[in-house]
Amino acid sequence: MAQNRTFTMIKPDATADGHTGAIIKLIEEAGFRIVALKKTLLTKELAGKFYAVHAERPFYNDLCAYMSSGPIVPIILEKDNAVADFRKLIGATNPANAEEGTIRKLFAKSMEANAIHGSDSDENAEIESNFFFAQTEQY
Repeated sequence: MAQNRTFTMIKPDATADGHTGAIIKLIEEAGFRIVALKKTLLTKELAGKFYAVHAERPFYNDLCAYMSSGPIVPIILEKDNAVADFRKLIGATNPANAEEGTIRKLFAKSMEANAIHGSDSDENAEIESNFFFAQTEQY
């Protein structure tokens, strides 16, 4: 299988709690190559654009407020079967249901403050990566 890419974002709760390094270590130990990485702060407006697909859902405003509450670390990753393998590594959205050893089981506080985002498809990985990184920023 050819190398492909996925997108992840370490969320404000995990960065505030000092888990960024430990999460990146787990990602690299799982065989992912970091293609692009930066630490940034989303405005509520940018969070709204990123999560526009959820605009009609009742949790949308709270999600935008949470995602703009502190620094995040967006990352583009590369590996064979990147999207599926990364979704397995991060675990279930609800950390109570996440398997032992997954990022969310280790670092998430709740369903909302679940430490990390992972793209759910190759198409969304490309869209989400492009949201945070211009092609010229990747190597």
